[in-house]
Amino acid sequence: MSWDGYLDNLCAQSQDHIVRCCIISLDGGSVWNTPTHAKALKITPAEGAKIAKAFKDKNFSSFMATGIHVEGQKFQFLREVEGKVMLGKKKGLGFVSFQSSKQAIICAFGSEDKQQGNANKGLSVVGDYLESVGY
Repeated sequence: MSWDGYLDNLCAQSQDHIVRCCIISLDGGSVWNTPTHAKALKITPAEGAKIAKAFKDKNFSSFMATGIHVEGQKFQFLREVEGKVMLGKKKGLGFVSFQSSKQAIICAFGSEDKQQGNANKGLSVVGDYLESVGY
């Protein structure tokens, strides 16, 4: 199964407010999509593992203390919502948004000129769909 189509759908659902994105496993944080996809967010194995652990444990306190690291960049933790959504921002760079489903976490980055709210709507559409089909 190729997960790359979900990246294209995610960007379209966000009205192109998502610049790069990826889908990682809730169990360990491994990346499911092809890393060479044009819109692939390059989360390192350590970053993916830390994100997955926080969502699995529903404990985001480490991000509150040290920020969210994605592609080697540190984003300020903004908030989490019901253990399913996490939001971050870095002034001058942009934002990161995450939404978990039963087995996956959808990760998205948008640049400073994009709207995080539109990105979150796209995350919600794709995340809810994955959840509905057992992922």
